Amino acid sequence: MVSPGASPWQRALGDSVAELHPRLLAYFSAIPAGRIGRGTGRFDSVGTPRRWLWPVLAILARHRILFPVWERDVPFRIENRPAGECLQAVRTFQFAAGERTMVDTVSMEAGGLVDRLGTDGPLAVDMTASVVDGALRLTSGAARWRGCRLPFAPRLQLTERFDDILGRQHVAMTLESRIFGRIYEYAGYFDYRVEAS
Repeated sequence: MVSPGASPWQRALGDSVAELHPRLLAYFSAIPAGRIGRGTGRFDSVGTPRRWLWPVLAILARHRILFPVWERDVPFRIENRPAGECLQAVRTFQFAAGERTMVDTVSMEAGGLVDRLGTDGPLAVDMTASVVDGALRLTSGAARWRGCRLPFAPRLQLTERFDDILGRQHVAMTLESRIFGRIYEYAGYFDYRVEAS
C-alpha cells in the first residue's frame, strides 16, 4: 500500500513500486521537504539528425521542452524538487552552442499520471508507468497543447534503469511518429543524490 505523501511515481505504480531496483526506488520516491535531488552525467546522444524537424523543435525550445540539435557526448545535470504533491524536474544540457534547459512537472491526477512540459506547462502528456526487470518504463498516451488534444501526437517511451556494473543510473527516451518514425531521442548515464537544498 502506498503511504500518504508518496511521490506521483509511487502513486502511479502502486504495489509494483517495490519491484524497482533499490537505487531507482530511492530516485522515484518522494523528496523530503528542504531537500533536492541532484544528478550529473553525460548523454551519448541528444536530439535528431533530421534537420527538417528543427524549425518545429525551435518552437518547442522557446518553451524549454525539446531542442533543434543532434549532438553526442553531451554533459548534463538534473535537479528534482518537490512542489506540493508534484515533482518538478530541470534538466540542463551543455550543448556546443551553449547551455539549454528542459523543464517538466509530474503529477498524479484524477485520470492518472500527467507530465506537464515547458516553462508554463503548455504540453501535457498522459503517461503509463510500469516496472520491467527492476526498471521504470514510461509510455505516453494522449497529449494536449494548452488543453487542446493533439490528434497525431508522437509516442514517447522512456526507460530508467540502474546499471549495477557501472554503478550508475541509465536513462533512454525515444519519441516516435507513426508517419516519420523516430523523431527525437536521448540516452545516457548519470549519478544522483538527495541533499540539502
